[in-house]
Amino acid sequence: MQSVLQVLASGLAIGCVYGLVALSFVLIYKATATVSFMQGELLMLGAFAVLALNAGAGWPLALAVPVGLAGMVALGAGLERSILRRALGQPHLTAVLLTFGIGLVLRGAVATIPAASQSMHRLALPFGEEPLRLGHLAVAPAHAAVILATVAVAVALTLFFRHTRVGLALRACAEDARAAALMGVPVAAMHTLAWALGAGLAAFAGLLLAPITFVHLGMGLVALKAFPAAVLGGLTSLPGALAAGIFLGLAEALAGLVLPEGIKDLVPYLLLMAALFLCPQGLGSAFGRLRG
Repeated sequence: MQSVLQVLASGLAIGCVYGLVALSFVLIYKATATVSFMQGELLMLGAFAVLALNAGAGWPLALAVPVGLAGMVALGAGLERSILRRALGQPHLTAVLLTFGIGLVLRGAVATIPAASQSMHRLALPFGEEPLRLGHLAVAPAHAAVILATVAVAVALTLFFRHTRVGLALRACAEDARAAALMGVPVAAMHTLAWALGAGLAAFAGLLLAPITFVHLGMGLVALKAFPAAVLGGLTSLPGALAAGIFLGLAEALAGLVLPEGIKDLVPYLLLMAALFLCPQGLGSAFGRLRG
């Protein structure tokens, strides 16, 4: 029983990372109706940005983390203003392919740096080494930090969308961009904000993932498991995406405990297909019906 609880604690932490990346997918999709296929690269680039500022430039983590995340937010806004905005009025596939191409460019740019592409790097976040004891359960400090940070992000996003004018404007734009424009909401600025927040969330997820998997060129592949969580959540529900990410993390951890080696990587996709057969609109829609 204790080993199951240990595995579930680990799965909860990984599920939180899936949930954060899924939130970035949903945030962008709700505001712009575009599926971004560069979230994995933004996750990887965010971790490398903080690593470069800390280990490369010698900045303290207290300065490197906010500056690195702010840089990723600015990068997301800049990509929307300079490239992605040009896809407005074009078929949706154009914007999707643009995000795919930008992701390849970002990955290629990092790969040109020999120190970044040839090894794994440790980002020394101050989480400590000693496991936290909860009775007989030992939780790694990095896992506990991921869980607490995810709760903090969920609370912050809830407050932002419910109690700030900008958050309400972004929600209005996501519900009906034309009606929002008629009410005076600057739709173009909201699109920029959505891409900026999406990049920031992905980078934050990369920062939390760094102590668990180290920083390396392939760490963005976690987005391939977060995307099923976003779809499972309905692609338009922020709570649904977070819940689906946690669900997939727990299911994957349990599968790793009881199923043969290698099978657990298939679990997110198998669960996605099974859930979509039972609930085609995703978990977010199912939660909405239960509350209604």
